[in-house]
Amino acid sequence: MSEKKETKQTKMSFEDALDKLQKIVEKIEEGELSLNECLAEYEEGIKLATFCSQELKAAKAKVEKLQKENDGAVEALECEISAARSEE
Repeated sequence: MSEKKETKQTKMSFEDALDKLQKIVEKIEEGELSLNECLAEYEEGIKLATFCSQELKAAKAKVEKLQKENDGAVEALECEISAARSEE
């Protein structure tokens, strides 16, 4: 019998991913990275941006489902999500 090796992956939160993405952008904008370092950071940034986009789409779908379950009608609600954080 062979055992399956299970790997536990903890899912990163949207907020953590957004914070990491912001730090990557700041590092790249500083202009002190080598080309290879910059490309590696850019690649990680693309992965984080994709993750954030998927999380937002999932949240939107969940809100729409909850609205539909509540009253049977789905209406678009305007809201603004800002990735900018106030400086502490």
